[in-house]
Amino acid sequence: MATTARYRDGDVGVRPAAQRWQALQSVDTARLLLLGGTAILVAICVARLVGIGQSSQAAIAFGLFIAFGELLRLSLPGGREAAPIAMTAALALAMALTVAPVHHPHAHPESVLPISATQVVAVAALGMALGALPHIAAGRPGGATGMSARLAAVALVAFIFRPLASTIWMPGRWYVAFCVMAVLATMAWLLETVIIAVIRAEDLRARYSVTLADELRVQWRLGLAVGISAIITVFGATVMGLDELAVFAGPLFVIQLAFRRYAGIRATYLQTVRALAQVTEVAGYVDSGHSRRVSKIALAVGRELGMSEPDLLKLEYAALMHDIGQLSLVDPIPAGATVDVDLAKTRRIAEFGAEVISQTGVLDEVAAIVRFQWLPYRGNAVKPPLGSRIIRVVNAFDDQVAGSPDRDRIAAAIAGIRARTDRDYDPAVVAALAIVTSRLPLSRL
Repeated sequence: MATTARYRDGDVGVRPAAQRWQALQSVDTARLLLLGGTAILVAICVARLVGIGQSSQAAIAFGLFIAFGELLRLSLPGGREAAPIAMTAALALAMALTVAPVHHPHAHPESVLPISATQVVAVAALGMALGALPHIAAGRPGGATGMSARLAAVALVAFIFRPLASTIWMPGRWYVAFCVMAVLATMAWLLETVIIAVIRAEDLRARYSVTLADELRVQWRLGLAVGISAIITVFGATVMGLDELAVFAGPLFVIQLAFRRYAGIRATYLQTVRALAQVTEVAGYVDSGHSRRVSKIALAVGRELGMSEPDLLKLEYAALMHDIGQLSLVDPIPAGATVDVDLAKTRRIAEFGAEVISQTGVLDEVAAIVRFQWLPYRGNAVKPPLGSRIIRVVNAFDDQVAGSPDRDRIAAAIAGIRARTDRDYDPAVVAALAIVTSRLPLSRL
């Protein structure tokens, strides 16, 4: 999926017509439905902008706020993207009640902001598109999938809230509007999360239930911050007017910086682990690319088995560093292939590698996965963790295949491993390996 996603999200290279048609055919069904449905919705709603009338000033202000937020979109762990400021502004526009006049900041207009649901969607779409233009100009992905998911959530809120706005807004009973907004903000977050989970499940070839659980776990804090900020923005505008948008942009920006810093730390951590994993390759103990291949295939097998994202991250770290214990060998194993090495030696390699990883003080669970990777599946007092069983199978597979695309070689390697499932290898892991290698070429896992 990596190659497809790279072109899909806006690679600057120009492909021949045949490749463009092949890439179009490979786009997942869920993504096509999302993009197509959003495009139709936006086309219909933009046509309604002509009647925006006296709400034009508020629409322009919120639209620019959305564009600013889209410009500052951030990348979250796991290849996710988010635009909390843009989403906050879009939800605030969808639930806008009144906007205090600039000439009289403390006046409360009696009528609700006269903007329809279709106009909200059109302003949000144009703001998102404007904010995405600098990303496209810089050669970065346009983020059409993420924007479509956010726009769908905003449309849900707008089409429910706008017809009710006049009936629920009573200055003396603000809590009624607050409760309705809280429910709608929650619904918007759930819809966006469900849509993104569907897309990620197709992209990663993972179970939807597991992907949805991961999305809920990762996104709830950001969703809570966006929902609360949107509601505060709505009520703040009734007192402070449009100037309030600039006031609340500061705290939102600080929150976004905190998430960006967290994502940056995690990315740096993974890069450090990958650099450490290359030590065995640079020193000539294993073939070049072995650790990366084992990591990629192990992740695909783990997803097939339904592992959660935190467990997959530990598996990725362990797979990248599973051979670091070979640095303890005086005489390197030819090509670093441990598939046919006696258990005593593989145990020493695993235990030394686990001790090295344990020295970090923060990767104890990863060290445990590496420590027990030598254990056969059966005949032991201790059952090896699932991550250890996956690495044991995938390592044996790559020792024999070494990234070759030859289907006969792949089939022969899996058949040889399956013949030893009575003791050495977990049959469920071997079955998952057979599924993922038959579904896609190794280069695309």
